[in-house]
Amino acid sequence: MAVVFKGFPFNLPFASILLILLLCLQSGGGQKKKENMLAEKVEQMMEWSSRRSVIRMNGDKFRRFVKAPPRNYSVIVMFTALQPQRQCSVCRQANEEYQVLANSWRYSSAFSNKLFFTVVDYDEGADVFQQLNMNSAPTFMHFPAKGKPKRADTFDLQRIGFASEQLAKWIADRTDVQIRVFRPPNYSGTIALALLVSLVGGLLYLRRNNLEFIYNKTGWAMAALCVVFAMTSGQMWNHIRGPPYAHKNPQNGQVSYIHGSSQAQFVAESHIILLLNILSHAAITMGMVLLNEAATSKGDVGKRRIICLVGLGLVVFFFSFLLSIFRSKYHGYPYSFLIK
Repeated sequence: MAVVFKGFPFNLPFASILLILLLCLQSGGGQKKKENMLAEKVEQMMEWSSRRSVIRMNGDKFRRFVKAPPRNYSVIVMFTALQPQRQCSVCRQANEEYQVLANSWRYSSAFSNKLFFTVVDYDEGADVFQQLNMNSAPTFMHFPAKGKPKRADTFDLQRIGFASEQLAKWIADRTDVQIRVFRPPNYSGTIALALLVSLVGGLLYLRRNNLEFIYNKTGWAMAALCVVFAMTSGQMWNHIRGPPYAHKNPQNGQVSYIHGSSQAQFVAESHIILLLNILSHAAITMGMVLLNEAATSKGDVGKRRIICLVGLGLVVFFFSFLLSIFRSKYHGYPYSFLIK
């Protein structure tokens, strides 16, 4: 028997109609279930976010609220190792900047349920690190509302640093969410400046009857050298980019003091370069003084020849040493001299 529906150009069996109705009901029920599940996830994330700006997650929470669909919100995750036994000083520094950024978002007028900040500690979610094939910390990743994370969704911490402002710029590129960073008041710089001014003012007052030391060329020369060595070692780059002091691999505990890229450096690396610069330039200066002494003195010829060779050796060796350091850092630099 067939049932004829008005408006259909053909007859449909009654069983087929029932099947279509069941499919429609099932589809509608599945969609409703997804909407309810999404609403529950968003509500839970908002509740956690109201308690603290950065939501702590273990493996189960990460898989349910970050990886598993449905999801209409973006998640920024910091993978870190904050436990004291890990001895990750970089993780603690990055966490402070991350907290500043998350608080800036949480208490801003633009705050919404479209973006959440979370953290996964290695000791609370080692399975997550294994799942993502992650072997270093800290690492920042963006999990978009739709689709899988792309390469650009992993923050380039080694090249850019982990300052809150840099993280906010990266988040704006990935999510179109603009976050204005608000830092808590820090009066240490003002206090240090006031102490310096007071110290200089007090010194000038005590020496008000004898200010000849201001015209001391040696003193100004030493001050200028200190500034030159500090700048050529990368101290200003450290101040602008805020790199970590060193990097410790949480898997094997190995600490790296030299950054492998020519576009970045660690704070410890700048200290090493500063020390090597001072020693090398002191040796080169001594070599130049010996060469001048050998050329201008009127002593024994044999002694002058030895002084000349020693001075020339100092200049050539330490200049080659400095050039080799630059060549080892700047990959692809074609020039070398004696030392490769």
